[in-house]
Amino acid sequence: MMNMQGLMQKAQAMQKKMQELQEEMGEKEVEGTAGGGMIKAIMTCKGQMKSLKIDPSLINAEDTEMMEDLIVACINDARQKADEKMAQETQKAMSDMGLPPGAMGGLPF
Repeated sequence: MMNMQGLMQKAQAMQKKMQELQEEMGEKEVEGTAGGGMIKAIMTCKGQMKSLKIDPSLINAEDTEMMEDLIVACINDARQKADEKMAQETQKAMSDMGLPPGAMGGLPF
């Protein structure tokens, strides 16, 4: 019974650490770019868009489709960077807790 209690305490500690990591990731920001940096998006690692900057030279009422495509590419770039940062930080937290890579893949937290 003592072993089960120790396991439960360790699981609770892991859950708390992962919740803290989620909160921390809500504050960390990444930058996505497109069009050689003519469009820049700032996004948190939890996917909240903070800002979008568009170089004025891209603004052309005759060619909105190109600008729309660049905006989508920029946001996707930011999202990919956010996902990569989240994966790195999660892996680091798991390593700090002494867990092997992928150990928490099926856990609900």
